[in-house]
Amino acid sequence: MKFLRMVLESFRFAWQALRSNVLRTLLSLLGVTVGIFSIIGVLTMVDSLEANVKNALSSIGERTIYVDKFPWLFTDGDYPWWKYFQRPRPKHSEYEYLKSRVRNAEAITIMDYSVANAKYLNSSFDALIHGITYDFNIITEVPVIEGRYFTQAEVDGGRNVAVLGGEVAQTLFGDEDGIGKNIKIKGQRFTVIGIQEVKGKQLVDVGGNPDQKIYIPFLRHKRMFSSGNLFGMIALQAREDDENMVMLESEITGLMRTTRGLRPSEEDNFALNRPDAAASAMSTVFDSLRVGGYIIGAFALLIGGFGIANIMFVSVKERTNIIGIQKSLGAKNYFVLFQFLFESVFLCIIGGLVGLLLVYLISFINLGSLDLILTTGNMVIGLLIASFIGILSGIIPASQAASLNPVIAIRAK
Repeated sequence: MKFLRMVLESFRFAWQALRSNVLRTLLSLLGVTVGIFSIIGVLTMVDSLEANVKNALSSIGERTIYVDKFPWLFTDGDYPWWKYFQRPRPKHSEYEYLKSRVRNAEAITIMDYSVANAKYLNSSFDALIHGITYDFNIITEVPVIEGRYFTQAEVDGGRNVAVLGGEVAQTLFGDEDGIGKNIKIKGQRFTVIGIQEVKGKQLVDVGGNPDQKIYIPFLRHKRMFSSGNLFGMIALQAREDDENMVMLESEITGLMRTTRGLRPSEEDNFALNRPDAAASAMSTVFDSLRVGGYIIGAFALLIGGFGIANIMFVSVKERTNIIGIQKSLGAKNYFVLFQFLFESVFLCIIGGLVGLLLVYLISFINLGSLDLILTTGNMVIGLLIASFIGILSGIIPASQAASLNPVIAIRAK
């Protein structure tokens, strides 16, 4: 109860002091406001970018390993770059080999990409033609809202059927129902069996924007674009009980080395890529950006802290007589100390709240595919930093006020 009364009393003194010098208070708030705005603004921007990138990486399959010629992350600086180009691309026969022997995968697919113009009557669209196999929709979501997905027979037979992305369908058919219609890709006729839900433009689209894709069977894709050369990229999804996908990764490595006839002394001539590893690597980049944000904001907070300390020294000087009266009436040193320290923290928190308000208002600005979200965590960080600056700025003036001799203080003018 005594502590609560002391807090309320300190709050009343602080509020009166701030109201009596509005202009001085606003100028002192400016440094803290700019500092908190800089730090939390950068953190909000980086968090939003990181969430967008991780969402894009998760869209190509969670708990998935991709077998390809090149690694996504060149972590081995000693490995000659030209050796990557000498590696063979994964083949359909290797996909069949893995499919028949792998035991730790929920699904496996092989895929490849090409760009071609799709036509329907007088409409056309330059689409990303994505050749896939049946299990692709298990590894990566294919949200078909009209029609259906491929059957196993259609994929195995390499039939001329297609599932269209939302933007492709809107461009080619408009308000017309596209299911069952025939479109032409590289002069070949394809029957539209499915249309995907429109995803919308993302800041980062790993593997291309699904809205601008046309999915066709992998074998048909290779006959059209690669003269029947059945190479592509293999993707495997791990089982739920395979922690960190260790068993699947080891199994893929062993099977790929076996099918390629590699001796024990020979190095791998393939790369195993994981979206979660890429996300972790990106996290280090975003952490560096966060540090940069703290450094930028620290300079503004340093200036703001000196401003707050200056106003507190002035406040102590102006209220020396009142301090002497309080102490002569029995006020303890810690009460005077807390009173001025509370005023300093209160001032910094107001500045921090204004900075957070500015960040919140900026989050409503349309930045295209990037959505800025001021999280509760960043708000708490901003208020904690503001409070810390308030304590640092006010501790010396508050200590000076608490150590005043009441007799000398009362005589001060």
